[in-house]
Amino acid sequence: MRRLAIRIIPCTLLLTLALASVAHADNDGRGFYGPTNDKAITNIMFGVIVFFPVFVFAMSMLQGRLERRKDRRKAAEKQIDSTAGWRGGW
Repeated sequence: MRRLAIRIIPCTLLLTLALASVAHADNDGRGFYGPTNDKAITNIMFGVIVFFPVFVFAMSMLQGRLERRKDRRKAAEKQIDSTAGWRGGW
């Protein structure tokens, strides 16, 4: 734990010093996208609305594939165990 802290503290300080100039940049509060107006916020929020259903759908498809893969693996292991004959016992 102590070695981890010895490594993390200098890295954190270095990152803080590197990002300090960005925090003090003078851009009148516009940010990276530009001026924040109603149209910009609306477009970003439409992106958020689209992102979450697409993310949920993609993760559900991934989980379904992983479940099918697990079921095939378990069936193969069961078949190997059943063809091996008696295991253990008297």
